[in-house]
Amino acid sequence: MSGHSHWATIKHKKGAIDAKRGKLFSKLSRAIIIAARHGGGDPETNLKLRYAIDKAREVSMPKDNIERAVKRGTGETEGITFEEITYEGYGPGGVAILVDVLTDNRNRTNSEVRKIFERHGGKMGSAGNVGFLFERKGTFSIDAGAVYDDTLMGIVLDAGAEDLRRSGNTFDIICDPGAFNKVREALQKNNLTPSVAEISQVPKAPRDIDVEVGRKVMRLMESLDDHDDVQNIYSDANITEAMVAEVE
Repeated sequence: MSGHSHWATIKHKKGAIDAKRGKLFSKLSRAIIIAARHGGGDPETNLKLRYAIDKAREVSMPKDNIERAVKRGTGETEGITFEEITYEGYGPGGVAILVDVLTDNRNRTNSEVRKIFERHGGKMGSAGNVGFLFERKGTFSIDAGAVYDDTLMGIVLDAGAEDLRRSGNTFDIICDPGAFNKVREALQKNNLTPSVAEISQVPKAPRDIDVEVGRKVMRLMESLDDHDDVQNIYSDANITEAMVAEVE
C-alpha cells in the first residue's frame, strides 16, 4: 500500500489543527510575500502567488492580511525582507528530508533547524545531499468514498494528470506543476473537493520503512513544522495510514 511523504498530507491525516493561528497566518503571509516579490502581484499570471493565496483562504486568513502581504511582496509597502532556503538532511533510518524555510536571519535558522535534526536522531547535510531524490509535482488528495476510481482517472488524466494512486481511503493525484490549475479546475467542475492541494517535492522512489522508524520520522517532521520559519517538509519515507494511526 502506498503512503505519504509530505508533512502537510500526513498532518491532515492525523487531523492536526494548528491551534496557534497567529503562527499559521505568519507562515502564510511570508509565502505570499515571496511569491509576489518574484512573480508580481497578479494571481492570474503568477501561479505561485495564486497557490499561496488559495492556501491562506482555505484557513480563513483575513482579506486585509492577504492584501498587505501582496503589497509587501511587490514593494508597495515596506517590511522585513525574507530569504528562501531549502535545507537537506537525513532523519531516523536514513530517511531523506527536505525543509523549505523563509527567514530574515539565515544564521539563526540554520542553527535552530540543525539542532532539531540532531535532537531527533537526524543530521542536516549540505545542498545537493538529497535534493536529487525528489521532483517538483502538483499533488491532490481526494476522499476515495467520493468517486469511483475509473471515473476519477478519466477526469484527471484528461486534465493533464500524470498518475493516480490509491492510499488507504484516499486517492492521490500527481501532475506536472504546469497542469496544477487545470487539474484543480477539473476537480471543481465535477464537485470534487481535495483535502490537500499542493505543489510539492515528491520522492522519485519512496522508501518503505517500519512503524518504529515511521514514528520517529513523524516526530522529527512535527518538530520542524513547529518552527516559525519552516514552510514545508518532505521526506522520501513511505508513511502509511497505519503508521499515522500509531501516533494519533
